[in-house]
Amino acid sequence: MQRALLASPTPPAQAAAADLDRAYDWVPFEQADMVIALGGDGFMLQVLHQMLEAHRSVPVFGMNLGTVGFLMNEWRIDDLDRRLARAKPFKVSPLTMTTETIDGEIHELPAINEVSLLRETRQTARLEVTVNDRIVLPELVCDGILAATPAGSTAYNLSANGPILPLGSALIALTPISAFRPRRWRGAILPERARIGIRVLEADKRPVSAVADQREVRDVANVTIAIDPLRDLTLMFDPEHALDDRITMEQFIA
Repeated sequence: MQRALLASPTPPAQAAAADLDRAYDWVPFEQADMVIALGGDGFMLQVLHQMLEAHRSVPVFGMNLGTVGFLMNEWRIDDLDRRLARAKPFKVSPLTMTTETIDGEIHELPAINEVSLLRETRQTARLEVTVNDRIVLPELVCDGILAATPAGSTAYNLSANGPILPLGSALIALTPISAFRPRRWRGAILPERARIGIRVLEADKRPVSAVADQREVRDVANVTIAIDPLRDLTLMFDPEHALDDRITMEQFIA
């Protein structure tokens, strides 16, 4: 199997990449059957987005040289071939965010963790929410709302008090951000085939931005969010650090 080595520009990741470069053989990203990614969760997202942009779908084995490293394995230089042979694959289906701005511009962006809508000013956002073209919330007054994949449910979604979704659960978490009305709505868990629509009420007066992972579109009027089942990505994990186990254990951290 031909492998490519990608590393974050941080000094620890670059030093580790130099060590690996001397110890193993590598090919350019375009020729690789597998990618080894060195860095943190943010760099892993960059690598996965690079896959989507290049229309490639090869497995990625990450090693943590960042901070949290939730999507990464432990950094070790030794025994890499054996680790890769034992690694457990997990499929990640990204979201597709399609936005229409108040000026009529259309943007389509992928999101591996979440799509979030956020107010741009001090005024709260007023949003109409639909699921499969059915209005489920005629008016949500809030700071924002987000839709998260299982892989992203422990990121921004968890910070917003959203549910943790087991990997492979074929679900989407729809979570409000500081909801003012209706006060008791805490969000919803939807099947992955659901198509979520969000219309910004008073979009000129109460502007809202839409963010797909780290890419932002400002002054949106309408947003559609859906899983793209044709663009699956594969993450590889050591058996003792499997992502589904880590997601499960997050539910017991106080």
